[in-house]
Amino acid sequence: MNRQCSLLLAVLALSVTVAMPLPVSAALPAMIDGQAMPTLAPMLERATPAVVNIATESRVALRNNPLLDDPFFRHFFNIPDQPRQRRTQSVGSGVVVDAQRGYVITNHHVVEGADTITVTLSDGRQLDAKVIGSDPESDVAVIRIPNGNLIALPLANSDRLRVGDFVVAIGNPFGLGQTVTSGIVSALGRTGLGIQGYEDFIQTDASINPGNSGGALVNLNGELVGVNTAIIAPGGGNVGIGFAIPSNMVSRLMNQIIAHGSVQRGQLGVSVQDLTPELARAFNIPANQGAVIAQVVSRSAADKAGLREGDVVLRVNDRPIRDGSGLRNAIGLLEVGASVQLEILRDGRPLTIKAKVGEYVPVKTEGDDLNPRLAGAIFEDIGPSSPLAGKVQGILVARVESGSPAAQAGLRSNDVITAINRQRVSSTNELRRIAARSNSLVINLIRGRGELLLVLR
Repeated sequence: MNRQCSLLLAVLALSVTVAMPLPVSAALPAMIDGQAMPTLAPMLERATPAVVNIATESRVALRNNPLLDDPFFRHFFNIPDQPRQRRTQSVGSGVVVDAQRGYVITNHHVVEGADTITVTLSDGRQLDAKVIGSDPESDVAVIRIPNGNLIALPLANSDRLRVGDFVVAIGNPFGLGQTVTSGIVSALGRTGLGIQGYEDFIQTDASINPGNSGGALVNLNGELVGVNTAIIAPGGGNVGIGFAIPSNMVSRLMNQIIAHGSVQRGQLGVSVQDLTPELARAFNIPANQGAVIAQVVSRSAADKAGLREGDVVLRVNDRPIRDGSGLRNAIGLLEVGASVQLEILRDGRPLTIKAKVGEYVPVKTEGDDLNPRLAGAIFEDIGPSSPLAGKVQGILVARVESGSPAAQAGLRSNDVITAINRQRVSSTNELRRIAARSNSLVINLIRGRGELLLVLR
């Protein structure tokens, strides 16, 4: 089993919290030897009402044998009409972040493709919600519920988190009802896991299980420091490695989603790679972390600002850059037109360069225009600012509609197609040329850290 198989997005289970009265004799003493007993209860009494349950329902088209679509065949064999769709239900959690306007943060995968969304508050109220917008690349979505007696969680500055800080995860694991677990921040800035396009995870050992996704990770002040998103779970349950999207990243994405309905991701127009010890020696520079600019796109924002190949980016807007993924995240979270200050090393000399983030418009192609077997999928060129740039050559499957021919054939969002009918492809134009003239398709693709072969006839 490859490592990607162990990276499971945590799917939340909707359940009803049951309050069981404790016998008086079971109460703990308030003090022992004159010292107050430490407890998180006062903080949790303020924080838990802001964490909500989310239930979604959607309709998925069923794929029937073509013979079942023939009325004469059904009549001859006395086959009743078959349903064309089936209803699916999924559950998740969210966090109220704006009580006045009714905004709730959750994961994109929790509400993706939902026809109806029902939010259940901690006091038992059930409210209909609508999607304001979402960003599949970061797995962040914003939904809205009617305001009125809502409680919101304040957002903390996640840049101030340190490894070893105490944190608390709030969610609904395995449908048990609202559950609180505690732990510490195990690591910061986790990237390269293949879970999302833009990764900058907080790692924690606070128990996160299937059912916690979209829930809150809070500090001991009851402030939101992250949104629980994924776990490493070889056995299907918690092993002490969970991941949350930092609150600062969530805040920036949320503001764009509320303003535009989506994230208008900017770009500098560069291809980057990690600064390895070998490259540092080759460039004769003392830095041991940063991002090396491998290519500058002509007439791009980077080109206009004066960036050059071989420049080493150390900081963006005063934030340290550890590697290429860090630079892509820092730029990709900025709005188009935003000013950015980069601290770089050029030939060993420190420089400060100011640039204005440009718009990234990837080349996209709909599968319906390529081949009927690919209908329902959207394919996208891997641009210079993509997290995949420089790591893999191929075409990104940007989206797959649930129940479509492409989905039934086995394609999934974030797959990377590397070859069609034994011919390497690196652009949607090459994909169009091969797929349009083929009756059957043999697709080589990368999914996470594994490779797959699909045959579409």
